[in-house]
Amino acid sequence: MSRLEDVADKLECIEVVARMARGIDRCDAEIVRDCFHPGATDDHGLFKGTAADFIEWVMPVLDTMKRTQHVIGQSIIELDGDRASGESYFVAHHTIATPDGDVLMIAAGRYLDRFERRDGVWKISHRHAVYDWNSTQPCTDGWDRDDPENPSDYGVRGSGDLSYAHLRGAG
Repeated sequence: MSRLEDVADKLECIEVVARMARGIDRCDAEIVRDCFHPGATDDHGLFKGTAADFIEWVMPVLDTMKRTQHVIGQSIIELDGDRASGESYFVAHHTIATPDGDVLMIAAGRYLDRFERRDGVWKISHRHAVYDWNSTQPCTDGWDRDDPENPSDYGVRGSGDLSYAHLRGAG
């Protein structure tokens, strides 16, 4: 295999990790589902099971949060034919409403992914989230997203987010 093919395979795996983060943050089960091969598994600590069951579990959990943003850091991908192992660092921000006000919970760690190329397409066959640290503090987000005088655009969950039209070339 050429070095160029290796780079292309690694980039495809890294893009799956990025798409997964986008699917979680946009609460888009279809995007998340498309990142896993059929029969894939997931271990997020609180959840261990099939990827299909993970999606059914995580979407209601995300509904309890006002916003999330997963930032993917460095990724190392080790190729072995049509299989690959990856370690991708993450920092995940979660805005959670509580009776005492919103809190910001930050979790940081690494996704240990096993990838497979099936029918020429790289997807995750197993994901294991390993947590390194977290922090919880009062949320200081002061943006008034409902102010009609505010000209800023804000991210929203689902297909109403500006990224959907933008990535289709319409934005």
